[in-house]
Amino acid sequence: MTTYLPVPGPESAPTPRVVALPVREGPRAAEEGAGGLDDLVRTHLAGLLRYATVLVGDEHTAADLVQEVLLRAHVRWHRIALMERPDLYLRRMVTNEHLSWRRRWHVRTIRPAADEVLAAHAGSAGDHAHGLAEEDAMWRRLADLPPRQRTVLVLRYYEGLADADIASVLGTSAATVRSHASRALVTLRRADPTSPEPS
Repeated sequence: MTTYLPVPGPESAPTPRVVALPVREGPRAAEEGAGGLDDLVRTHLAGLLRYATVLVGDEHTAADLVQEVLLRAHVRWHRIALMERPDLYLRRMVTNEHLSWRRRWHVRTIRPAADEVLAAHAGSAGDHAHGLAEEDAMWRRLADLPPRQRTVLVLRYYEGLADADIASVLGTSAATVRSHASRALVTLRRADPTSPEPS
């Protein structure tokens, strides 16, 4: 950086000197030095998209949701970078966007894919009809759960997060997370009493 310092020169005019920028310290400096939001997105984008897809039930809607979240994260990055786990905060933003989707975007519907579409993605190794039928039935049962209960199940069983991390993502307590999970599992077991209890 070039700055003008009052150093005596000809006719006592300020002389330009090149000085080093001050070294920044702290978590934000570390994030900026590592590329900040860009590096965080490179590392976690695929996981955020997978998570959003499971929440909303449609990969294109999930991509829109994540894009909206990343645009807002870019504006607030100077604050997010100071957090201990910016990646968990991004996941929390995705969760909040999902939970408020109906109010701020449009009425969200989960549409099961046609059999032909599912067959095209299933590949040619064996008959996957039974698995697809079970998956479709599970999607329908998950879609009937209240949004927070569904989110807790997705974070716990699909994303593999502990209750404390789920509480951080949802901005609530671990006890509330356990309560949501318990109610959701009871509802799912009533819908299909033959399903085994998840571990």
